[in-house]
Amino acid sequence: MIEKAPKFKAGTYIQQKTGYKSFRPNLVNVSYEWDDSRIDLLLSDAMRYLGELNAYSKLVPDIDFFIQMHVVKEATVSSRIEGTKTNIDEALAPKDELSDLEKRDDWDEVQNYIKAIKFSIDELENLPLSTRLVKEAHKRLLSGVRGYAKEPGEIRHSQNWIGGATLKDAKFIPPHHTEVVELLQDLESFWHNKNVQVPDLIKIAMTHYQFETIHPFLDGNGRIGRLLITLHLVSLGILKKPALYISDFFEKHRSKYYDALSQVRESNDMEHWLRFFLTGVVETAENARTTLERIIDLRKKYEDTIDSGMGIKRGKLAKQILQKLFSQPVVTIQDIAKLGSVTFPTASAIATEFEKLRMFTEKTGRKTDRIFYLREYLDLFKA
Repeated sequence: MIEKAPKFKAGTYIQQKTGYKSFRPNLVNVSYEWDDSRIDLLLSDAMRYLGELNAYSKLVPDIDFFIQMHVVKEATVSSRIEGTKTNIDEALAPKDELSDLEKRDDWDEVQNYIKAIKFSIDELENLPLSTRLVKEAHKRLLSGVRGYAKEPGEIRHSQNWIGGATLKDAKFIPPHHTEVVELLQDLESFWHNKNVQVPDLIKIAMTHYQFETIHPFLDGNGRIGRLLITLHLVSLGILKKPALYISDFFEKHRSKYYDALSQVRESNDMEHWLRFFLTGVVETAENARTTLERIIDLRKKYEDTIDSGMGIKRGKLAKQILQKLFSQPVVTIQDIAKLGSVTFPTASAIATEFEKLRMFTEKTGRKTDRIFYLREYLDLFKA
């Protein structure tokens, strides 16, 4: 008879010498089973929707152009969960267009997150999913922005906390810094342990909970923890392209997101977190596939508009530029010139034609230094 895996136990509070209690999570590199049959159904649905998204992304020509917009949206939304106020329009616009100093700081943080995502996805070609990769992503996330003093790329050497102004009124106090390295080693072993009988999506969900509970950095833990979800999906081969980012679901249900994580620590209720996480995967994968379908329809509409509204020679150039606009839908005339390898006057003429054809919306109202938005395309990622 096969012995059933023990019930999940989140961890214990440890009294520290300076008067506060920190939470030490139990090690997770063990097998885990659940009793709630709803998890089985959600797991099946999630894998089915991820499979459909994966298959569809293989069929979409030039999918990498569109993936760039998913990355920008993830960076914007995941950062917004942490308090930044940059929207996707602003993230794509030149920094100089933002007059407010705080908005410029927010813009910098989102740009760093975009760099961290792109670096991490690319680096999976050379490195396995590892603490080393996570630290390199964190270095790019915090370098040169408001968190630069929070040891970018370094595991913390002091106590941190969540909520409240001090340790005395903190909502949650993660493990003592002397325990973090061991906990991360255990988590990394969990990622690669083939003997642990846990489905991949359950492993990813448990990883996010454990990482957020360990809170290994002084800043940026939420953003890196959410990035880990996509990295895990790609590294396991569940997704061939990084087309799914779940932060949008977490942001829409922010209080439930935090409550679900807290409920594991407070009540050992891992099953509640798994149901919430898998529901998010199902909804996000379905939405991502729908977005890809709408992109294909819109591209066909744009190309038909160019064919009917522009000459053959100019139309061919316009389509080449259009393809690149799918990864850079907010542009100046100078940007268009670079994208099409054309002169400024030619780029200006293309922009004017796109505006007449209602493909472009001009943002500034100025006669010079104009900024154009591929508005209908951009709106697909704001829906």
